[in-house]
Amino acid sequence: MFWQWFIIIVILPVTFIGFLIFCIFVLVPSAFIFASWYMRIKERKLTRRKRDGANVAFFHPYANSGGGGERVLWVAIKAMQTRYPDTNIFIYTVDTAEAQTILDRAQNQFNVKVEPGKINFVRLSLKRAIEAESYPYFTLLLQSLGSMALGMEAFMKLNPDVYIDTTGYAFTYPIFRYLAQCPVGSYTHYPTVTGAMMRRVKHRIVAYNNSGVIARNPIFTWLKLLYYKIFGWMYGVVGRCADVVMVNGTWTEEHINELWEIPLSTHRVYPPCEVTELKQLRSLVKESDPIRILSVAQFRPEKDHPLMLQAMYELRNLLVKNEVLWNKIKLVLVGSCRNSVDEERVQNLKDLAKHLALEDSVQFVVNAPYARLLQLYQTCSLAIHAMWNEHFGISVVECMAAGLITIAHRSGGPLADIIETSETSRTGYLASEPDEYARAILEVIALPSDQKKRIVEAARASVDRFSEMEFEKAFLRAAEPLFALN
Repeated sequence: MFWQWFIIIVILPVTFIGFLIFCIFVLVPSAFIFASWYMRIKERKLTRRKRDGANVAFFHPYANSGGGGERVLWVAIKAMQTRYPDTNIFIYTVDTAEAQTILDRAQNQFNVKVEPGKINFVRLSLKRAIEAESYPYFTLLLQSLGSMALGMEAFMKLNPDVYIDTTGYAFTYPIFRYLAQCPVGSYTHYPTVTGAMMRRVKHRIVAYNNSGVIARNPIFTWLKLLYYKIFGWMYGVVGRCADVVMVNGTWTEEHINELWEIPLSTHRVYPPCEVTELKQLRSLVKESDPIRILSVAQFRPEKDHPLMLQAMYELRNLLVKNEVLWNKIKLVLVGSCRNSVDEERVQNLKDLAKHLALEDSVQFVVNAPYARLLQLYQTCSLAIHAMWNEHFGISVVECMAAGLITIAHRSGGPLADIIETSETSRTGYLASEPDEYARAILEVIALPSDQKKRIVEAARASVDRFSEMEFEKAFLRAAEPLFALN
């Protein structure tokens, strides 16, 4: 009884008075100082912006890579330079190549020319902080925290007026929204974590994001599923720090809306595909030429090049009694390598092709210039794409535009947005297993010429909605709120 009265009469009043003193002498002055600092920073940035033009920073660490994400970056910059000519463009990157070398590669590989005068590269040094190889365990979480370290370095080197992330590093958004005090834009190619990834773990399926050790152990599976759920919650928190969210297709939009829960700020902006020039290409394939199957995809694990090799193995089994036809079929794997790890991956694929006795039926073309790619489009008959849950599929669109009958994975963007498989309006084929791919390849080879022509024409007519022009209009329309002076 005594202690109850002691707590009521002594402890609670003292605690309350202490909390009140803390609020008066610590929290209120701190809030006042922060508000004053915030207003001074905003005023200085607004004054400089009105005088010199807006500083727009794109967060794209691997700006010199050759993937679809880099095409988005350069076409977005080109559109912004046209719409906002007084804007100063900055690119946060870990690439060490000379500025002109990076710009030349953008033109040579993507046929995108930007004005170099107002493009500046902010070189970042904490490259290893975002490399998956640095984190053999808890890769998603540690990579994301590493991106925050890289984001802090970026912020310390340049405090922009507008921040646009074009790579999916959502954990950098709070830094620029609250510390840099600037509007944040996001172009999301692929959610860092999805419900589909969680289901693969739950059902103990071995994949690039779920090793066999974890898949075989129910306790490890439960722990990884818990880890994914916690990470998914964190991903939603940081994602909601974006003022404008652009996604590259229906599949990504559905997952981002589920995770970030800001549908009114989320816009579907299909990535820019080089369709105008490709639609003008004419096939140079002759009756006596080999039947070349083209794959255009970076040499990364998620692109699943082994599945293509397995499909070729299954195709050879289907043609065991037709050696003449089999000997005419060649798989051409075209893609870029970002680093030594990708180069090692190419060598492993070559070893796999040799193991499957396919070395004479597979050709590797690494880091091909745009002119070489155009030549391959004209000398190949089919195209193949194997990535499971490909977020969109720029190379799928471009192969269709070039006149190649395309077989893509029955998931993600190709299924949701790109390929129509109904017989009356077919624009391509979908498959998921190696034997399905093999049968689809045989079906395309056996099609009468008039049916092939009908599919090619339907595919080419369907890709205009993915053109660079459509992307530029949609990107600028979505990004417009970021440029409102405030």
